[in-house]
Amino acid sequence: MKPLVLILCTGNSCRSHLAEGILRAAAGDFLEVASAGSEPAGFVHPLAIEVMREIGVDISGHRSKHLNEFLSREVETVITVCGNADQVCPTFPGQVNRHHWPFEDPAKAIGTEAEKLAVFRRVRDEIRRVFEAYAAGRRDQLRAGHNPG
Repeated sequence: MKPLVLILCTGNSCRSHLAEGILRAAAGDFLEVASAGSEPAGFVHPLAIEVMREIGVDISGHRSKHLNEFLSREVETVITVCGNADQVCPTFPGQVNRHHWPFEDPAKAIGTEAEKLAVFRRVRDEIRRVFEAYAAGRRDQLRAGHNPG
């Protein structure tokens, strides 16, 4: 069974889905990856879906969900990607690791559609750098036989 990495954000509409899609693409062969929110928006932001499609990752089937759906699951690692989620994050059964990597909320971008897309792309690229590096580190640990984290 693959260890579960849960990515949390308040609304579970943008950042956590960007991170989930990127981490699943980079490490889905050895990690189970999911995302949730403390106050789910109830939808995945259309611009998040669009900018992920640009890099070949389909998150159109994702749904916005509450972190309570995971309270009975064995969660190995929790990663919060916004400040609010870090503050309200419970401890999950079996949780070994917790990371807090905050990113700007692209859903709050203002301006034209093109200006909003530019913010989504920038945040996606920032998340991609961090989560692909995390995936590479986890893969190295796995190869070396160390406990993941």
